[in-house]
Amino acid sequence: MMRWILPEAIEDILPPEARQLEALRRRLLDAFATHGYEFVVPPLLEYVESLLTGSGRDLDLRTFKLVDQLSGRTMGVRADITPQVARIDAHLLGRKGVTRLCYCGSVLHTLPAGFNASREPMQIGAELYGHGGVEADIEIVRLLAEALTGTGLEQLRIDVGHVGLFRALTAAAGFDAEAEEELFALLQAKDTPTLQARLSAAPEPARSALLALPGLYGGREVLAKARQCLPATVAAQLDELERLADSLAGLPVSFDLADLRGYHYHSGIVFAAYCGGSPAALALGGRYDKVGQAWGRGRPATGFSIDLRELARLAPQAKTVGAILAPWPEDDKLHAEVARLRAAGETVVMALPGHVGTWREAGCDRQLSLRNGAWIVEAIEEN
Repeated sequence: MMRWILPEAIEDILPPEARQLEALRRRLLDAFATHGYEFVVPPLLEYVESLLTGSGRDLDLRTFKLVDQLSGRTMGVRADITPQVARIDAHLLGRKGVTRLCYCGSVLHTLPAGFNASREPMQIGAELYGHGGVEADIEIVRLLAEALTGTGLEQLRIDVGHVGLFRALTAAAGFDAEAEEELFALLQAKDTPTLQARLSAAPEPARSALLALPGLYGGREVLAKARQCLPATVAAQLDELERLADSLAGLPVSFDLADLRGYHYHSGIVFAAYCGGSPAALALGGRYDKVGQAWGRGRPATGFSIDLRELARLAPQAKTVGAILAPWPEDDKLHAEVARLRAAGETVVMALPGHVGTWREAGCDRQLSLRNGAWIVEAIEEN
C-alpha cells in the first residue's frame, strides 16, 4: 500500500479549487458582516459532552471520537459547527438581546453524506439568537438567498417546511416517540404506500393530514391548499409560513411540508437550498430554540449552514488574472516596481535562477522587462 494514499472520501484541495473556496469564503463572510453578523472561530475538538449536547443522536453517529491523552476523557472532532456557536452564545457571550454570529471551518464526518461527498466538508454559516418571532426566520432565509444569489448560482430554490407542523399532527394522533420516528422516516423517503399502511388505524383528522403532507409542495399556493386539508391544530404553523411567504415574495422560495430535514435538532421553520446543478441540498437551516437549554440559556435560535466545497463546485468560477514574472537579479528599482504592482493588486512572482521554461505552470502569463531604462509588463516569452 502506498503511504501517500488518503483515506476514502478525504482529499487534498489543489490551487484552482482552493482559490475558488477562498474567494467564496471571503465574499460570504463579508456579506454576513454587512448584516451585523460577528465572526467566531470554535475549536476543532471538544469533549463529547459539550460537542454533542442538545444536538440529537444523528450528530453522535457522524462524529469521530478519540481519547484525550491529557485528561483521559473522550473528545470528538466536530461534525457540525452550529452547536458550538450556540454554546458560544449561551455560555460565553451571555448577551440579553439579539446576537448575530457567523463562522467558517472544516468539519469531519464518520461517513460521507452522499455519493461522491467528502467526509471533510467546509461549513460556512450564520446564526441569529435571542428573537423567537418569525421575523428572525425571515431575515435568515433572506440572507441565505442573497448570499447564494451573489455567488452567481442559477436555478436557485429554497424549500421551506415546518417541523412544528408535523409534531402537532403526531401529537394530535397520540403517537409515541417511536411511532413518530417511524413516520418521520417514511415521510423523508416519500414512501406513500407504507405510510398509508402505517396510518390505517390512526384517528382522524390526523390520519388524513399526515397522508396529505407528501403532496403539499410547490409555490405559495401550497399554503392555501394546506389550510383546506389540514386541521386547525396547525393553524399557528401555517400562519408563520404565510408571513414568511409574504415577506420573501420575489425570492426563489417554495414549500415542502413533508421535508423535515434536521427533525431531531430543529423546532420550527426549516429549509434547504438547491440549485439546478445538483440534486443534493447545498445549504440547510432552520429554527432550533431548545439547543441552548443545555448550557443554561434556552435562547431562541435560527440559522443556516452552507457546504462551501459544494458551493465552490457549482458556482461560476471566479475570473483569475495570471501572475507577473519579475526577473533575477534583483535591485532597488526592480523592488520598487514590484511593490508598486503588488500595491495595485497584481501578483508578482520572483524568477529564482535556474528555472527557465517552468513559470507558466506557476501561473505566470506576463513578465517584467526593462526597456529603455523603464520597467514594462509584457507577455511572457516562455513556450
